[in-house]
Amino acid sequence: MAEIGFYHLTRTPLAQALPRLLGRSLAAGERAVVRCAAPAQVAALDAALWDCAEPDWLPHGTAADGDAELQPVWLTAIDEVPNGARFLFLVDGAEAADLAPYARVFDLFDGGDPAAVAAARQRWLAARAGGHTLSYWQQGARGWEKKQG
Repeated sequence: MAEIGFYHLTRTPLAQALPRLLGRSLAAGERAVVRCAAPAQVAALDAALWDCAEPDWLPHGTAADGDAELQPVWLTAIDEVPNGARFLFLVDGAEAADLAPYARVFDLFDGGDPAAVAAARQRWLAARAGGHTLSYWQQGARGWEKKQG
């Protein structure tokens, strides 16, 4: 079973929060897949990751770049793990049919969008029913704060 963390974005948008989490993953020696809900979001996040300030360089790729197996972070809108990643980042309501390849899953959702919050609650219930280990994180003044789920 995967360890699934739900990350409630309340202080910064996804394009600012995601690079820091990915940077920590890479620093821990892990590879990541970022699964987007739509192909247009893959392109938008690709640009945002090249322009992010922290970390100042975040190596990543998309299908447009190719060489997936060489990419430490892979951005996609389909259910794939072409880079051997053990960390999965689900953004904007993206879902994964199979969590078996992953040790950790990060489900990031926009706290300012009531529909996104409601959908995250449903994913939480489904993950709990599936027997996964769950944690809930919310952005606070000093960074991510672990809350009771």
